[in-house]
Amino acid sequence: MRSDYLKPALLLGPLVLFLLLAYAIPFLGVVRWSVTLPELGLSNYARAATDPLIVSVFVRTFRICFFVTILAVAMAYMIALVWVRGTPAQRLIAELCILIPFWISVLTRAFGWVALLSNRGLINTWLTQLGVIAEPLTMVRNELGVVLGMTHFLIPFAVFPIASAMRSLDERVLLAARGMGASRTRIFWQIFVPMTLPGILGAAIMVFVFSLGFFITPAILGGGRSVMAAELIYLRLFQSPDWGLGAAISVLMMLIVGGLLALLMRYVRPGGMVR
Repeated sequence: MRSDYLKPALLLGPLVLFLLLAYAIPFLGVVRWSVTLPELGLSNYARAATDPLIVSVFVRTFRICFFVTILAVAMAYMIALVWVRGTPAQRLIAELCILIPFWISVLTRAFGWVALLSNRGLINTWLTQLGVIAEPLTMVRNELGVVLGMTHFLIPFAVFPIASAMRSLDERVLLAARGMGASRTRIFWQIFVPMTLPGILGAAIMVFVFSLGFFITPAILGGGRSVMAAELIYLRLFQSPDWGLGAAISVLMMLIVGGLLALLMRYVRPGGMVR
């Protein structure tokens, strides 16, 4: 019996040690900064909760992450549907669309969106030449550009939990509904979508958590006008510098992410069932 527990412990030991050295100990140092710099106490957390600038950044961060989550999950659902239930050719195309973005760096993608959306970018140039618009549309250095860039990056991550939920469906339920005369539309909305809800919830929480920590894409596409929490932390730590306040904001973001992950573990089982 003892060997049954010893072998997994030996296998997991190096991973646990690495996580402690690489994440837990540095995070405890950040927590210490948040309550000791510039003086001992919780003044940094009070500032983070009451400063209008910081509060506005948090509100903007959650607003952008909300829209990114909705768009990314909706598009990922359509891609996953083709990937799981399409023809072989459709599945191959969907798989390429999912995998190819992982081969391109986030920096390259961000500058690609700048080339598309800037005032002299491809989209504005084409629309102007076609006579659709007289003046260039402002699609970068605002929240629109940030949402588009982040959504593009996060769609592949949302596909996997949704596709996993779709593959775990019991086909007999769909066949029974079809045999009882239900239309394809009714089967999809009343049976298929509810049965894949665990994958949707998992994808939504995953995308929301990832988007909370985005830095490069908002910094490039936002142009300093749509500052999000990660960029604010960077500014407080390396530009101001105000290490105590930056550390406090970091701890608050970690608590939010931890709460969302706990929510995911509480309500969605690994097997794809909602508790």
